[in-house]
Amino acid sequence: LRTLDDVEQIRAQLAPGKRLAIVGGGYIGLEVAASAIAQGLQVTVLEAMPRVLQRVTAAELSAYYERKHREAGVDIRTGVQVADLEVTGDTVTAVLCADGSRLAADLVVVGIGLLANTELAAEAGLQVDNGILVDEHAQTSDPHIYAAGDCTNHPNALLGRRLRLESVPNALEQSRVAAANMAGKAKTYASVPWFWSDQYELKLKMVGLAEGFERLVLRGDPATDSFSAFYLKGDKVLAADTVNRPQDFIAAKRLVAEGIAVTAEQLADDGRPLKELLPAAQG
Repeated sequence: LRTLDDVEQIRAQLAPGKRLAIVGGGYIGLEVAASAIAQGLQVTVLEAMPRVLQRVTAAELSAYYERKHREAGVDIRTGVQVADLEVTGDTVTAVLCADGSRLAADLVVVGIGLLANTELAAEAGLQVDNGILVDEHAQTSDPHIYAAGDCTNHPNALLGRRLRLESVPNALEQSRVAAANMAGKAKTYASVPWFWSDQYELKLKMVGLAEGFERLVLRGDPATDSFSAFYLKGDKVLAADTVNRPQDFIAAKRLVAEGIAVTAEQLADDGRPLKELLPAAQG
């Protein structure tokens, strides 16, 4: 699953009763699983790591999403390495796993992480290192060429380092910066990373990057399908995952962006609106 053409090919084959194997239990794999289950397919997710979403979220969130998918009828198998595909003619008939098991399948979707599309940039002589290197103006190593989106490796002021961000909001904001600078209007990219994922009736919105967090604080009860998880380092919120909590997400964006000091007890107190922790906006 990489291009719009891939999406159309997958969509055309999603028919009730078909056996779908999904390789990869990240957001893409789980979103496909939720969509396919809703259309009546038999769905199995094969994830190489010990838990789904391991690269991007805490164990508590992984356990929550594994439970929700299993309740919906998805067969989730973690710690599974795919060794090969069994093909008859030009049709996939099974996934062969490294432990010797065989999973019969009519359709296989592979969502194993993004490979940056940097070939054209490299051929043009631009600097490439885990993405096309750009500055805070979306400018590449050639001052006449700009780049934006998942393919770029850009400086992030909030984190104090470079990163390549696989995110629709990042692609949209960075492209606005590139367009402005190409038109001669100086604009700097300094957005807080945020993401979303829709699965079943669950609207997950995330802000910040949790790497290096020291403590996870839950606000609300996951059993109600309405809760938030905050990733704390000291008294600062590095990141937050919010499930069906749009108001928490709005407040979390400011907590992360402005480095507002909070305590775990304040975050966990679900009887007090998060916005009360925010200082009044200036101006």
